[in-house]
Amino acid sequence: MSSRNNSPGLAVACSPLGDGLAVRSLAEQLSLPFLGTVRPRDILDYPVLLFSDERGLGLQVTGKGAPGPVRAEFVTGKAGYRREHGGGTGQLIAKAVGLQKTRQQLHVLDATAGLGQDAFVLASLGCRVTLFERSPVIHALLSDGLFRAGLSEQSAPLAARMELQPGNSIQWLHSAADGAADVIYLDPMFPHRDKSALVKKEMQVFRTVVGDDDDSPELLAAALAVATYRVVVKRPRKAQPVSGPEPTTRIEGKSSRYDVYSIKALPGG
Repeated sequence: MSSRNNSPGLAVACSPLGDGLAVRSLAEQLSLPFLGTVRPRDILDYPVLLFSDERGLGLQVTGKGAPGPVRAEFVTGKAGYRREHGGGTGQLIAKAVGLQKTRQQLHVLDATAGLGQDAFVLASLGCRVTLFERSPVIHALLSDGLFRAGLSEQSAPLAARMELQPGNSIQWLHSAADGAADVIYLDPMFPHRDKSALVKKEMQVFRTVVGDDDDSPELLAAALAVATYRVVVKRPRKAQPVSGPEPTTRIEGKSSRYDVYSIKALPGG
């Protein structure tokens, strides 16, 4: 959740089937170079492109042998499988948010939305989700993904429960009234010290563009001052909690955990 474009090696381009006019305008908005119609494998001057093709907007590594683009995808792939098969309220994120404890629709504020996958899961479980993503590049990917989801008969009802807001969630929280969200969900980007080859190249690129969230303690404090029922922080399983008060409880999975900061009991029905 970075407040700026962190990579000077980022440019905007499109394929012959991409929306050249739209991405040219986006390049101007983001103050990034626009390369026109290109093949990513032929680009040497920029390691990463914000790239428009027939499938929408993606973050594309350049050069020969590069992996496919990283997108905010809510229609096909993992999101499509989740939509069709689901996981119900037994999923760890559902337990952390408290969906097993209430039958009321919860308003969840995802303050670090990224590519929106967790927000999509919560929307598929009936939550109304407000999303913030302060990286302008990732915000553009997320906006494109939600637009495409709204065109899909299967995904449109879920996308309608997801509202993407502009700007920085910390600033919004500082000006918000108490109770502006039932639950506030945080998934900050933390420094990644694992240097093994197991770290996906796509995630390395994502980190290059987004950067780390060094203001997570401030974000947690702001969230605790606004949330009605609880704040949930997603963390690597063995990582230290965010600096601040101790979590009320922890829900652990194989590779990650959810630190839950309870404020008051959720309504039962």
